Amino acid sequence: MINITLPDGSIKQYARGTTPMAVARDISEGLARNVISATFNGKTVETVTPLAEDGKLVLYTWQNPEGKKAFWHSSSHVVAQALEELYPGIKLTIGPAIENGFYYDVDFGEHHISDKDFPAIEKKALEIARGKHEFKMREVSKARALEFYQEAGNEYKLELIENLEDGEITFCDHDTFTDLCRGGHIPNTGFIKAIKILSVAGAYWRGDENKPQLTRVYGISFPKQKDLTAHLELLEEAKKRDHRKLGKELELFTFSQKVGQGLPLWLPKGAALRERLEQFLKKAQKKAGYEMVVSPHIGQKELYVTSGHYAKYGADSFQPIHTPKEDEEFLLKPMNCPHHCEIYNARPFSYRELPKRYAEFGTVYRYEQSGELHGLTRVRGFTQDDAHIFCTPGQLDQEFMDVIDLSLYVLGSLGFEDFSTQVSVRDPEQPEKYIGSPDIWEKAEQAIINAAEAKKLNYTVVEGEAAFYGPKLDFMVKDALGRQWQLGTIQVDYNLPERFELTYKGNDNELHRPVMIHRAPFGSMERFVALLLEHTGGNFPLWLIPDQAILLPVSEKHEKYAEKVLNSLENHEIRALIDQRNETVGKKIREAEMQKIPFMLIVGEEEEQQGTISVRRHGGEDLGKLSVQQFVDLVEKEISSTLKSFKEEKV
Repeated sequence: MINITLPDGSIKQYARGTTPMAVARDISEGLARNVISATFNGKTVETVTPLAEDGKLVLYTWQNPEGKKAFWHSSSHVVAQALEELYPGIKLTIGPAIENGFYYDVDFGEHHISDKDFPAIEKKALEIARGKHEFKMREVSKARALEFYQEAGNEYKLELIENLEDGEITFCDHDTFTDLCRGGHIPNTGFIKAIKILSVAGAYWRGDENKPQLTRVYGISFPKQKDLTAHLELLEEAKKRDHRKLGKELELFTFSQKVGQGLPLWLPKGAALRERLEQFLKKAQKKAGYEMVVSPHIGQKELYVTSGHYAKYGADSFQPIHTPKEDEEFLLKPMNCPHHCEIYNARPFSYRELPKRYAEFGTVYRYEQSGELHGLTRVRGFTQDDAHIFCTPGQLDQEFMDVIDLSLYVLGSLGFEDFSTQVSVRDPEQPEKYIGSPDIWEKAEQAIINAAEAKKLNYTVVEGEAAFYGPKLDFMVKDALGRQWQLGTIQVDYNLPERFELTYKGNDNELHRPVMIHRAPFGSMERFVALLLEHTGGNFPLWLIPDQAILLPVSEKHEKYAEKVLNSLENHEIRALIDQRNETVGKKIREAEMQKIPFMLIVGEEEEQQGTISVRRHGGEDLGKLSVQQFVDLVEKEISSTLKSFKEEKV
């Protein structure tokens, strides 16, 4: 007999060789019908894998991320089989599950594939799925695996196998299809009721541009047709909200090949929006005791060697800038923290002067691969709302909690209210990825968990996601379409103070190392604006939007009155403009709607005589005739209801 521990902590005894599916069936038939994957002692197993030892079993359904991963990975096998049957002679490489669906990288040889071929692929894949073929794993010797793919003439699989050890190679079979695979499948293909091929794209083998270019086939699948229908509707809505599309329509930002890939250019409206975001955070930071600093866009290479950034990222970043002076090298700034360490080092500090909180909207540069660049969400030059707090160990917990308060204020003021938090810690199996001693890491990780507990945050602990110099707390936000994004981060760092030999004089008159907190509520201005665009669909909060109102004169003779109203609004710091084009009011309203301007103020003969404005809200609501002061009061009330002041509770 073996002891199986379930997620609720209960322990059940089963005969050795019992499968996860048998355990599910023992719990309830309903669960057994819905279980599609499992992990045993933290390792992914098949639902039919015999369990041979005591351990912890977790069963997953479609409702769990792990269940979806197995579902989509299994679907990639089915689509791969369909591709082989439709396009004889192709060479398959890898086909993993991704966040939403799966892909398979394929060498199509002489075949060409486009969106016209998608329906035929979907039809063939569903035909295979309806066969309810079981996914069966089997161990294969390295020699036999090499022989199998040599006969198939697939050099890609041969390369993968060459890097594997004998005894760790497995194949997965279903129907007439066999693939090199580590495992993690649903019980059979019949669970797959709906498949959609979404797109195709080029992808270099193993991400190396010096290797062959393959065709990446993206797809998604579901256990019910209605789920696919709902997902496709969501994709259509996402297209409408795409920040690249909205950014162009609202004239916020652009890109230029002459300037360079991944280097955004902010247009006047976008620059003004960025400025308002900066001022919003600066005001809150000032109340929280931060001091603004400024650091240069470059630094000597030695600065980043000291910090450890060059060893970790130097090979994949912008290469050193050589000056006319021999052996002198500079780097484009990849991080602000080394500069802030040197600002702290500019003079000695006493424990009585700590914490020191330095903040900067600092632009940094990282050489992202061209294939990974995506609008504002993945760029090569971006501005972080960075701050670094230097404090004593005894101040750490309170400082960390105060940063959580600031981060929650930022998210709440911008409408991101559906979020969870993730405590990202080191991977204990890969200590070489990190700098610093284990005891320092334990202290830092525990400090974050203590703060998350004290603030009653909904958090999970994820191994292997820490920064190389310290653990962090990430805010995982859901947008209006239910998509999850990482927005804002707080990190505890004992290592950089050590590397930069930072000190303060304690009450014992001895020198001690401060602890460093890294924090960025927005993360980066570029990515934050992109996600805010998609979350709001371009309907920014009233306090933030570039143009809050537009005046629409009925005819040319009413323009002077419109200018008088405009001056009055500007005196009340309401951002407005006049549409003076020789067009009908109806057309002006339609175009103002397209520009997502919150209020349309119509002025004609009657309004001028009465000293009023006819107010129409974006979306069509008619608010009737208001005096200018009534409209000002309306705007100020709406802004104050969404933008509350950051309170100085513990500063």
